Amino acid sequence: MSVRLAVVYYSTYGTNYQMASIAAEAAKAAGAEVRLLKAAETAPAQVVAGQEAWKAQADKTADIPVVTAADMEWANAYLFSCPTRFGVMASQMRAFIDTLGGVWAKGGLANKAVSAMSSAQNTHGGQEATILSFYATVCHWGSIVVAPGFTDPSIFKVGGNPYGYSHTQGAPFTDDVKAAIGYQARRLVQFAEKLG
Repeated sequence: MSVRLAVVYYSTYGTNYQMASIAAEAAKAAGAEVRLLKAAETAPAQVVAGQEAWKAQADKTADIPVVTAADMEWANAYLFSCPTRFGVMASQMRAFIDTLGGVWAKGGLANKAVSAMSSAQNTHGGQEATILSFYATVCHWGSIVVAPGFTDPSIFKVGGNPYGYSHTQGAPFTDDVKAAIGYQARRLVQFAEKLG
């Protein structure tokens, strides 16, 4: 069975967009059919336009499709990436998730492999809490959490978060970072294939 992976991200300034892009490429290289999708922006347009870096990122990624419930039904695996806001996922991602009641009610999210990544402005800015709180939602869906765990040396080289890769905003995307994200994406594809 082929893996159909939806890589769903929200990114204000570009960190999670870069993470999602790296993951999408690694998953494609592992044989998955991949859709790179973004959560819709919920902040008022004038607020986005009023911050140069935010507007620049929105303009840069204007061609990336906004994720829909139909994408979630199409996919048999999901990888989510979004920044932390006060220890939980950004409201833009939560707003999308909160539209999925209809898909969930008919079992459309069940038995699918899911993994998550996050970022924050500082090293201990809530990344782990964000990922763990998202996995609580995944359990309600009946999906299967596929965390990287401590199963590859790349995890230790970038801070050792076993729940999912997390990035400190402004830090470079080194080869070690790309390796850890790539490993998480490939592990997700591998387990999605096994779940078939």
